[in-house]
Amino acid sequence: MSYCEVSSRHIVGRISPATWYFKREIIIMKKKLYCFAILALTSLSSVFSQSLLTLDECKKLALANNYAMKNSDLEIEESRKLKNSAIAKYFPKLSAGAFAFAANENLLEKSIELPGQFAALMPGGLTFGMLEKGNVSYVNLVQPVYAGGRIYFGNQLASLGVEAGRFRRKLSENDMVLKTEEQYWRIVCLNRKAVTISKYGELLDALLRQVEDANRAGIVMKNDVLRVRQKKSEMLLNKSKLENGKTIATMAFCQFMGISYDSNIVFDGDIQDVDPESLYVDPVQALGGRPEYILLKKSVEAEKLKAKMKMGEFLPQVGVGVSAMYYGFDDDKNRFNGVLYGQVSVPISDWWGGAYELKGQSIRKTIAENNLKDKTDLLLLQMEKAWQDLNDAYKQVALAEDSMRQADENQKVTADSYYNGLVNLSDMLEAQAVLQEARDGIIEAKVNYRLKQIYYMQATGR
Repeated sequence: MSYCEVSSRHIVGRISPATWYFKREIIIMKKKLYCFAILALTSLSSVFSQSLLTLDECKKLALANNYAMKNSDLEIEESRKLKNSAIAKYFPKLSAGAFAFAANENLLEKSIELPGQFAALMPGGLTFGMLEKGNVSYVNLVQPVYAGGRIYFGNQLASLGVEAGRFRRKLSENDMVLKTEEQYWRIVCLNRKAVTISKYGELLDALLRQVEDANRAGIVMKNDVLRVRQKKSEMLLNKSKLENGKTIATMAFCQFMGISYDSNIVFDGDIQDVDPESLYVDPVQALGGRPEYILLKKSVEAEKLKAKMKMGEFLPQVGVGVSAMYYGFDDDKNRFNGVLYGQVSVPISDWWGGAYELKGQSIRKTIAENNLKDKTDLLLLQMEKAWQDLNDAYKQVALAEDSMRQADENQKVTADSYYNGLVNLSDMLEAQAVLQEARDGIIEAKVNYRLKQIYYMQATGR
């Protein structure tokens, strides 16, 4: 038997377990101060090398580098080009061309019979021929005067396309922001859990030292030491899984934002407990801010414009124009000429089939109106559900905080009871595990409430 074991048993025999535990902790604390100072100094370099990314910075990176957002910007640019193309239809159309020909005989011939005495001189009559060869160059300018309203309504439809593109981009932006929030707070949750599991590990380390000393002093059995060591092994395994999960989540988030992964990147932020009532907005009033609702309304407008454009295809088309020609035929010298003209065309033969096309377009307009009514009800239902989920998440935070306070108090009471020999080791381990679970629970509840805030804000068009 060693001197330490004899001394420990001698001390335990004269003092209570609580007094023995208190003196032992003072000795251990002195030994740990030196180690703690060294660890603090060596960790400074790693702390200063960390790079903190805030939530706003992450959102900016995701919006700037994500390909979905880039495609949305390209779609808006495409809509602007189509709008410019529609505006160009107001202006005159200019065209130019040229052609030349050479025939193996005259394209036009005319024979004239000669009267009386001239017939004897030319029995076959007199034959004239022309257009054996020639060339024509021209420039044509046509100004549409009336096209059944298709130019006007086409421009309105093109402008509507640009506006719809902006709201589709807003939808993509909302989706990016939501995904950024989800991934960011998931990593923050893992970071906070890493802190709680470290605190749990500190409790187990302290308990393991106490049980080992008590075992050497003959107060507890070896089985108690093994049980605490087993709990510590489980804790270390869970900590390793947590760290691996945090690494994978961080790598995925960096890829999502379009940046290179760096193990020194840190994501952290304050989770503020906002009262749900301060976020509430009337669902009917909030409809106007939803991009989905605005796009549904613009879809109805688009179908109305398409119907008017279709009608314009069966109305008279009026235009005026001017042509300048430079031409020459056969051996005559080239000549210049100009023509001013007006034209009116009426698509009479298309009226029969056009009637069915107009009815089909009217049906598509009715479908768009029905979709607007149906989706409006769904959007209102979505807002109501988001509001209920927000309130439930807020209540869950309050319950988690209450559970945390109870678990913390229970752990303190159980620890005091254990050191005074009133409860066994199993009760102590269970109290520590419940405290660890409560700490994780409050982190998850607060992160969930933060996400429910984002869901509700987006559901109400904010």
